[in-house]
Amino acid sequence: MTTTLVAGCLLLATGCGTAAAPRERPLSKAPDAPVSSTAVTTTTPPATKPKPVKPTGDAINTRKVRWTKAKPVSKGRKVQLTWWSGVEPCTVLDRVKVKETKKRVTITLYEGASPKAKNVSCIMIAVEKTTTVKLKSPMGQRKIIDGSKS
Repeated sequence: MTTTLVAGCLLLATGCGTAAAPRERPLSKAPDAPVSSTAVTTTTPPATKPKPVKPTGDAINTRKVRWTKAKPVSKGRKVQLTWWSGVEPCTVLDRVKVKETKKRVTITLYEGASPKAKNVSCIMIAVEKTTTVKLKSPMGQRKIIDGSKS
């Protein structure tokens, strides 16, 4: 009986060992090729317009802010400014200073925190904002200068 049991075990052991080894797959020509053929599509968010804001005149801890775009509008009687800023009430437009000469129009934006921002948590996210300022005389051929750079 022991002989039969040992013979059966040997038969099983040799039978398992004689199975054909799995074939190795050849490397593809492009080792960085994706494993899956499932396509991943992404969508871009819709373009948003800058948020129009008006100066509050009561911000605290004000500082100069650089604008990214200045465009004459209303037949050159106004200038539309665009810049990147933080969320309200933690970051608000306090005032806009305009200095006009014969050759230049220097515009400086001042931002700060609203007095309403006490004990408020604000997310750190950039918001594109815009405001329009009125000029004393039409733009003409004058250059627009960012006053925060001086």
